[in-house]
Amino acid sequence: MAWRHKNRWFRRWMLVMVFWLVPVMIVAVREIQEEMAYNRADLQRALTSWTFTDAERNAGAPLHCQGTPGSAGASACPQAVLAENAAVWQTARDEYAQRRMTLVRYLWHAFVGYWVVPAVGLLVFGIVIGAIRRALRRPPAAKIVPEP
Repeated sequence: MAWRHKNRWFRRWMLVMVFWLVPVMIVAVREIQEEMAYNRADLQRALTSWTFTDAERNAGAPLHCQGTPGSAGASACPQAVLAENAAVWQTARDEYAQRRMTLVRYLWHAFVGYWVVPAVGLLVFGIVIGAIRRALRRPPAAKIVPEP
């Protein structure tokens, strides 16, 4: 029976899968860090960029409307300028959320493809080999009982 040797093949399979999980997780964490740093910088750049009409430029709005929308509102930026730029900022926030979800989906597919599929494949391979070995095993030799 395959379990006779205290789950030796199963323990080996678990050991291989745990050690294979380590590089997969290292790559995933680095990918998340790099991609999210880029996405945060892009969001920050979008939230700190302003568009002004000529009339607003002449009125001095660029002096008061700098930085993020929250800090600009606190520094007496006209509400009309904030309202004009709000749609652009909301689009940037929506794109940031979309990028995060895309990254999560990508990482899930990568995890399944690089860890789950090989793990299941090796498990099935081990089960098949165990079944073949069991099928080819010789039956125990019959004891010959001498007649009295």
